[in-house]
Amino acid sequence: MVFVFDAELWLWDARRAETWTFVSLPAEASQQIRELTDGSRRGFGSVRVRATVGGSTWATSIFPGGGGGVFVLPIKRAVRKAEAFDVGDIETVTVELIDM
Repeated sequence: MVFVFDAELWLWDARRAETWTFVSLPAEASQQIRELTDGSRRGFGSVRVRATVGGSTWATSIFPGGGGGVFVLPIKRAVRKAEAFDVGDIETVTVELIDM
């Protein structure tokens, strides 16, 4: 299953020494993913995906925990650098569920 949406990059800075950049999946997509993966999620409730943002595609995981019960997708530093993305940018994101 593939989900395509526009999302704003946001910063999670719960640890002072590290910063992580994420996008939040839409609530409707998150609900569909939750239903499709019920009982088959990995550690921390993660789901394996192939993500595409800009011209970059990589395998990663999405995690529950965004506000409102949505999944969040970490945007790797290498992708942000290659695509010249920054926190606050709104980008088109493609998330494809894999290993299902």
